[in-house]
Amino acid sequence: MAKSNDKNLSLPYHRIVAKFGTSLLTGGSERLDRDVMSSLVAQVAQLHKRGREVVVVSSGAIASGRHRLGLARKLKGIPFKQVLASVGQYYLMQAYERLFQQHDITVAQALLAKADLVDRAGYLNARNTLLALLELKVLCVVNENDVVAVDELEETRFGDNDNLSAMVANLIDADLLLLLTDAAGLYTADPHRDTNARLISEVKQIDSEIERLAADTYGDLGTGGMITKLEAARLATASGVTVVIADGREPDVILRVAGGEAVGTRFLPVASKLESRKRWMLSGLSTKGRLVVDSGAAVALRKQKRSLLAAGIREVEGTFQRGDIVNIYDPGGVQLGCGITNYGSADINAIKGAHSRKIVTLLGYDYGSEVVHRNNLVVL
Repeated sequence: MAKSNDKNLSLPYHRIVAKFGTSLLTGGSERLDRDVMSSLVAQVAQLHKRGREVVVVSSGAIASGRHRLGLARKLKGIPFKQVLASVGQYYLMQAYERLFQQHDITVAQALLAKADLVDRAGYLNARNTLLALLELKVLCVVNENDVVAVDELEETRFGDNDNLSAMVANLIDADLLLLLTDAAGLYTADPHRDTNARLISEVKQIDSEIERLAADTYGDLGTGGMITKLEAARLATASGVTVVIADGREPDVILRVAGGEAVGTRFLPVASKLESRKRWMLSGLSTKGRLVVDSGAAVALRKQKRSLLAAGIREVEGTFQRGDIVNIYDPGGVQLGCGITNYGSADINAIKGAHSRKIVTLLGYDYGSEVVHRNNLVVL
């Protein structure tokens, strides 16, 4: 086991996003656990001093606000949550600032809303800010901007800090996304009920079986739950990021994972690092619709690196325009990837299943034989 005081500790990861869940930060109580926070900060500080770049995505603002206002019961409704977040965010950051100050580390705060990243310019602005903070050796603590986010409009929210952390890993080209919670990782069954349950140490691909295990084994885990952690892992690994879900209460867990030790459940990248434009497309922030293709088109996209033609399209969902980003699925409902479409949804409905040479006849015009050109396509 790697020791936290080992100056020669091998660190295979250079840029790390560490997400701290509410259940971890509160220790199951109604308030922030300063001992837990102090331990996590000390580990991040050690990585920081060893030249590693770390961004922290932290939950806990609402719990902090509830404690500060002395509210024992959980208030329901968006305005109340936003009030709690507004009060709690200040005290959460104050706690981080004091703890990191003990290690002579300057702290910055970044509040992100999904709407900030939907357009390409906003995505690049957020990316450039975070990279500049890393270059200046500033420790950035990121949270979703709950004060202005609106729950009913799902498209304006990341939904939870698991997905936000994956988006941050996507933004800054991280090598490792570490999701720390109060569970040891993904098990084959509920370890509290089944003595034969075993920890799954490595996942090469998040398939339907892995999703079933997460749904069957775990109930409500913090705000996001294991299902949202798998969603975050899917996005991050598709961008070339290694993901680890681990118990944040484990001694020196951050340092051990950063050193390459097998702790928790590790999700391997399913792609090499993608260039920035493709990562933005894959993030799903700007997706306007979806296309379902037949088995032949699925093979052509996956294995033959071909463009998507009208002949291979079976279904069109959503309303979108030419130049929008659409997700692409195979007949079994598995996402193949995403791409920038050359045709709007109405046009694709008219030409789906047709040979490319018939596009002009069907529409009276054409924008090329490809519905999604290979150069504008990201395949998972």
